[in-house]
Amino acid sequence: MIKSVIFDLDGTIGNTLPLCILAFKKAIEPLASRTLSDQEIIDTFGPSEEGTIRALIPSHYEKGIEDYIHHYHNLHDMCGAPFKGMFEILELLKNRNIRLAMVTGKGKRSTEITLEKYGIKPYFEVIETGSSLGPSKVLGIRRVLNHFQMAPEESIYVGDAPSDVIAAKELISL
Repeated sequence: MIKSVIFDLDGTIGNTLPLCILAFKKAIEPLASRTLSDQEIIDTFGPSEEGTIRALIPSHYEKGIEDYIHHYHNLHDMCGAPFKGMFEILELLKNRNIRLAMVTGKGKRSTEITLEKYGIKPYFEVIETGSSLGPSKVLGIRRVLNHFQMAPEESIYVGDAPSDVIAAKELISL
């Protein structure tokens, strides 16, 4: 029986990828004195935003992070609302006493911004964010399951990327 649902954020709850790319460009390009392609930014994904900043402009790391968060916050309205039906899904699960959590590769600050702007933070009992060192979804899911005191078979992970499927499968095989 399913007792919890764990959600990814970007691309699962809402279409935040264009926002992420634009905020990275606005933060990094002036510091790097060059134009970045979307693909150049996407190729650094895996670690949180801090990892992307470190990969693209290590000499301006602190300023890059602050500028990214500034632009991410100020431009967030371009995302609109969460995907159609998301509020209804979260409410349905909550009403059925399904415990909800989030495991995302995003950094803590940008995750907080999105959850607040979307108005969905209260739905999630546990929120695990990414690491600047690399992908950490398996560890994040494991922490959620430990917090909930549940086996992997009692939970579903909802994501949008092949890496989300791989992370969920890795936990089931442990």
